Amino acid sequence: MIKRVLVCGAGGFVGSHLAKRLKKEGYWVRGVDLKKPVYSKTVADEFFLLDLRERKNCQKALKVQDGFDEVYQLAADRGGAGYMKPAECEMMENNALINIYMISEAVKLEKKPKYFFSSSVCIYKDMSLRAKKITEKEAYPAFPDNEYGWEKLYTERMLSAFGRKYNMPVKIARFHTTYGPEANWEGGREKAADAICRKVAMIKDGGSIEVWGNGKAVRVFTFIDDLIAGIRALMKSNISQPTNIGSDEYVTVDDLAKTIINVSGKNSIKIKHVIGPVGVRSRNFSNKRIYTTGWRPKYSLKDGIAIHYPWVKTQVEKKYGKHLNP
Repeated sequence: MIKRVLVCGAGGFVGSHLAKRLKKEGYWVRGVDLKKPVYSKTVADEFFLLDLRERKNCQKALKVQDGFDEVYQLAADRGGAGYMKPAECEMMENNALINIYMISEAVKLEKKPKYFFSSSVCIYKDMSLRAKKITEKEAYPAFPDNEYGWEKLYTERMLSAFGRKYNMPVKIARFHTTYGPEANWEGGREKAADAICRKVAMIKDGGSIEVWGNGKAVRVFTFIDDLIAGIRALMKSNISQPTNIGSDEYVTVDDLAKTIINVSGKNSIKIKHVIGPVGVRSRNFSNKRIYTTGWRPKYSLKDGIAIHYPWVKTQVEKKYGKHLNP
């Protein structure tokens, strides 16, 4: 019998890629979101336009003949550093409502699905540069850098508690920053890799691009194909604890910008540091738990940007003109 899965957030970047992967694996897929994918047609067998901040819509999403085998809850109000602070109240409210209703309705199902939740490394505290790698359990004592992280941490605990009480298997992944084709590349919700790709695509060789902060903040940038493979590895495993999924390549924001400039071929572009939201100083987490599944990231930052930058450049040309800034 074909397995049935529900992907919440299937109109978004990660959710749309996940739906494609599940279809390739032979699943019957229902996608749910406020919108359909922007850059490609949905591959879902069914796609419901639903606002999951309402309990009745969560009930509708979860209702299917013979029940779902797996539920992937990726629906979230989210964005990059420039969005996190000004929208912190909206993010906390929207995401808490979605997750409270989805979890509390999922455990009522006669057939309990395997329930996946996309958490974030934002649940961790700010780390100093060159700090030792920390494991998942070292998220406590908790002190996330932003309110988005606090809501994610609360949902991790709620899902774990409901899973124990109602015997529903749960999987929790803490995502590193992910990039790749079909990500938001403008509009305020884009992440650093997307924003810098856009800036480089729009500037003439010899010009300069602005980078927030001093460029020394350390990050991990995970290519979308690696993240999707990590999600599937976690779902097939016996791991029930929160699990970091991300690249093992740690770079500064300036390293990221230089990699994008190099891939673009515009090697005379200069980096101008300006005041702006930066977030934490460093990320340095252990991936040993997800490694026990046999998963390993396949894409270096340079390899991933070599795919992502041309895609962003194409979007820029479509919107602003093909010969904008050769």
